[in-house]
Amino acid sequence: MKNPQPSVSAPSVLFGAFDRHNFGDLLFPHLMTALLPGRAFAFAGLVERDLRAFGGHRVRALGAERPLQLIHVGGELLTCTAWQAAVMLLDPAGAAAAIARYDADPVAAAEWAADQLGTLRIAPYVAGRDILAPGGKLIFNAVGGVEWCHLPLAHREVAKTVLGQADWASVRDHLTQAALQAEGLDFPLCPDPAVMVAACFGERIAARQHHGEVQTPRTDFPQGYLALQFSADFGDDATLDALVRELSQVIASTGLGLVCYRAGAAPWHDDAGLYGILRQRLPPGTTRLFESLNLWDICALIAASRGAVGSSLHGRIVALAHGLPRVSLVPPQQGDRPLKTTAFAETWEPDSVPRGVTVDEIEHAVIQALAVPAAVLQDNAAHLRECYRHSQAQWTGLLAV
Repeated sequence: MKNPQPSVSAPSVLFGAFDRHNFGDLLFPHLMTALLPGRAFAFAGLVERDLRAFGGHRVRALGAERPLQLIHVGGELLTCTAWQAAVMLLDPAGAAAAIARYDADPVAAAEWAADQLGTLRIAPYVAGRDILAPGGKLIFNAVGGVEWCHLPLAHREVAKTVLGQADWASVRDHLTQAALQAEGLDFPLCPDPAVMVAACFGERIAARQHHGEVQTPRTDFPQGYLALQFSADFGDDATLDALVRELSQVIASTGLGLVCYRAGAAPWHDDAGLYGILRQRLPPGTTRLFESLNLWDICALIAASRGAVGSSLHGRIVALAHGLPRVSLVPPQQGDRPLKTTAFAETWEPDSVPRGVTVDEIEHAVIQALAVPAAVLQDNAAHLRECYRHSQAQWTGLLAV
């Protein structure tokens, strides 16, 4: 198998994992186009997809053309393997079949992933100068890689080489920064671009709260609700038991409803079936399922809430951007492995705001989060907007007009 040969020069290309349904990844290209007005962009992932039905973009496969600028828009791009990327681009049935066939055979899995993705890059979302037109600019904007130290050496070496070629690179958390510093790469911190969502799209999101499915929880829970999300990692019986116990206590102590939403429908993301099980076991009338997978509906649901509880980093950051309380859930099998939600909160948020908690700590963390003064949350959001603007200003001058 050979890599595709890029042809003629193209406009600036925004590159990321917005070729699959994941809340934050779908949001990134919208933010970049709003924050870099007056520029023409193409949107590239690993495969050609049309996510416009979910509020995303029509995405091309990277490599057909040589861009003049390639901007890695953000996300946990540094540590995503070819196997992970290929599986997450499948439908659920296809993902289950691939996992059953290849999960125990890493060599065969790597060959299959390369064939699926059409690239031999073992770090597929880390693209280097071979993709660019001569003299082109290579940007990494607020990328993450908290599990860098757990990667195979070959993956780290490839990513290091590409990062060393960059005209500009920033990382979004202290763990990624420290791991790369240990490799001899010293990159500045920059908060995730999603801290800009309220500044860029506040009016659009506010208007969305009064239309479609977002209206229902606002009517059903006039006293307010928490936007609740958790991934399929929380699906074992013991974890669900703990979720039911803790969330029942949250409902009783706060009087708030719960609205369950999916932050990602791609494989290895969220399972709506788990929400159905949870709702059957919680007090009647206290929980609703939010079915929309539209990016802007999800933003509006969180923005209209009293706070966000979940495992999604971007569920947390959208709440942060709107000055709302938030609590991040640690998957039960996480152990000592680093977690991007916790790393982000440690890097950018006040100590008074809960970071990552286990399912047994949910009620205490929610009460703590709701008690944080609104001014503290709003000041944090404003500070991160300024940090992001300052960082982006460092590299926008590298782009051709």
